[in-house]
Amino acid sequence: MAERVQKVLSQWGIASRRKAEKMILAGRIQVNGQIAKVGDKVDLATDSLYVDGKPIKMADRPQLIYLLLNKPPGVVCTCSDPHNRSTVIDLLPAKLKQGTGIHPVGRLDFASSGALILTNDGELTLSLTHPRYHLPKTYVVELDRSPRQKDLALWRKGIILDDRKTLPAKIKQIEHNQPQKIIEIILTEGRNRQIRRVAEQLGYQVQKLHRTAIGSITLKSLGNVELPQGKCRHLEQAEINFLKNSLNLESSIAAQSGSAVI
Repeated sequence: MAERVQKVLSQWGIASRRKAEKMILAGRIQVNGQIAKVGDKVDLATDSLYVDGKPIKMADRPQLIYLLLNKPPGVVCTCSDPHNRSTVIDLLPAKLKQGTGIHPVGRLDFASSGALILTNDGELTLSLTHPRYHLPKTYVVELDRSPRQKDLALWRKGIILDDRKTLPAKIKQIEHNQPQKIIEIILTEGRNRQIRRVAEQLGYQVQKLHRTAIGSITLKSLGNVELPQGKCRHLEQAEINFLKNSLNLESSIAAQSGSAVI
């Protein structure tokens, strides 16, 4: 069945749909010997598709892989970095680094740590990063001083950021000893450096920021042991289903699963 070229490229783990469109506009894609245009369709059963002169075949479609990584601070959430900084792809086992199309879904900033999903499922990536979806994400944040209750109340209701109010947030203090500088925040949106910027507007500095969960997917295993920093594991089928169901997508995906740390 013929499908749009950018969709095929995302399904084959070559590029996200957005990146694929840029590749098409740059003239890097050919269909049946012709430079592809945005909107062109291809059926790999009958058509030829080339990316940068390399043929893409039906058999090249990689097995779909879904990973949860505990990102350490000081690592960038990209597949490569022009400044030669360590990337999340560098943390993966060698067998997953090349030819799989694995990429991070969303981002955590350079100084932050915690839960990050990586996959070669371009359709899932497109959906999870679309602004209309509001998958809750949980963060543990250490501030430079104990926050005032009135500031937390403002934070919960929403703060004007880039001329637009942030969505309501769930916030609670989780440290019982004084000073109570550590808070848990649950957000349903993910603007650039949102927590740090809102904290700054309220007069605080974020000392540490750690994402502990993406929806019901947490860094902790059944034994309540957190996935070590820099390590990843395959998502369980139930976790993949949760992501698919939360986005109203089909959950019948043949996926590699298991909870072993890799």
